[in-house]
Amino acid sequence: MPPAQWGPLDANISMLFTELPMLSRPAAAAAAGFTAVEAWWPFGAAVPGDAEVTAFERAVRDAGVQLVALNGFAGDMPAGERGILSWPGRQQEFLDNLDVLLGLGGRLDCRRFNLLYGNRADSAPGGAAAQDELAVQNLTVAARAARRAGAAVLVEPLSALPQYPLRTSSDVLGVLNRLPADCADAARLLADLYHLAVNGEDIPAMLDRVHGRIGHVQVADVPGRHEPGTGTADLDGWVAALRRLGYQGPIGLEYAPLESTAAGLGRLGLGDGSVPWPAPSPADQG
Repeated sequence: MPPAQWGPLDANISMLFTELPMLSRPAAAAAAGFTAVEAWWPFGAAVPGDAEVTAFERAVRDAGVQLVALNGFAGDMPAGERGILSWPGRQQEFLDNLDVLLGLGGRLDCRRFNLLYGNRADSAPGGAAAQDELAVQNLTVAARAARRAGAAVLVEPLSALPQYPLRTSSDVLGVLNRLPADCADAARLLADLYHLAVNGEDIPAMLDRVHGRIGHVQVADVPGRHEPGTGTADLDGWVAALRRLGYQGPIGLEYAPLESTAAGLGRLGLGDGSVPWPAPSPADQG
């Protein structure tokens, strides 16, 4: 079945519509027929300037789309960093970012916040055990704050990065299970089915086992991480299983278009392949 029949969808504007600057992408998603979007941290610093935050907030509001998920600051991603939740020496940076993240999310009625765990730091005092303890401390603070806001924090397994320690659903649940009871319900698994499949997870068995712990779902085809239909993953079957098991949230389209965003959406029946995207905004053009 085409993704249009999967139930609620959202567009990850950090991977889709990259033909445009970030501040023009919410409107481009709306023009392509999406009512919801998600994003990686859209700023270069953990604590961006007020003008940057206001510009992003305005772009989402003006587009008329719902921001359904937002990543926290993940460090220097082009250099290979993947989060600071467990990074020794950066706890204050994490906490400062958390304040900005939850504040922006609150103003945009976003209720899902993805906190990437962070790579192993081989030279850190105390080794992996100290990093894991720091992650639990930080995640506890984040989950308690999210719970007060009626939101949830997410933890995600990743592929292709040996230094990133969370690769399976069991790895993530091993972290979540260490949280205190007063906030455990506000920390969930982000089930990125692409990463899990690449890492060898049996997706149907995983969904049967942990569906009650899932807070958000993202998809891309396997291999290649392109749009559904370009690989061999049983995305239709996996999404159907999720819906049958009771997952009612959005399915995030987090893939790298094989060609252009418009062409990929047209192939999926989500656009006509010639979306009249808006021109870059004045803020995008500086």
